[in-house]
Amino acid sequence: MQPIAEPVSNLIEAFSKLPGIGPKTASRLTYFLLRSDEAIARDLSQALAELKAKTLFCRICHNIADQDPCSICTSGQRDHATICVVEEPLDVQAIERTRAFHGVYHVLHGAISPMEGRGPDDLKISELLKRIHQGNPAPDGAAEAIPVKEILLATNPNLEGDATAMYIARLVKPLGVRVTRLAHGLPVGGDLEYADDITLSRALAGRNDL
Repeated sequence: MQPIAEPVSNLIEAFSKLPGIGPKTASRLTYFLLRSDEAIARDLSQALAELKAKTLFCRICHNIADQDPCSICTSGQRDHATICVVEEPLDVQAIERTRAFHGVYHVLHGAISPMEGRGPDDLKISELLKRIHQGNPAPDGAAEAIPVKEILLATNPNLEGDATAMYIARLVKPLGVRVTRLAHGLPVGGDLEYADDITLSRALAGRNDL
């Protein structure tokens, strides 16, 4: 059997480390790049380099951004008294596509999962409580912060997401802040990022108090 050229095998191995990509898919992607126009590989290489060099996490909401604070946290068109709590940055994109939510966000970067050894201290929960206690920074740079009135828990409708939502609700309710949860228009056991826009819009509109 003829050995594979080292640059080819290295790229196959690199693709295989990505989530959801097995050896066959990694091989197809590699050989596509090998046969395609050089500009495609060059653009991909540049995009990967810029991904690390030109992105950061917003110090307020912890979403991925290209400026700090991010454009949502500094927008004067958003309701800064309402914070939507999500597990991952992709969930922000999913909700934004619906154009049904006009508040701001807080990204936890995961959910409570004892099976994976991830507890509350591994998430951005203490940062959320700090935002509630201190208020959200005003988008116009004013010294007075905006009091938080509602926490919308938009964690995934599965065991880990529900446990995370209930944990946060127990911490927030004594602070006198309204706590809501996305309505059950979302499939139980599914991930928010894969939900269609209509389902997400209805879930946002029908959110319930916890």
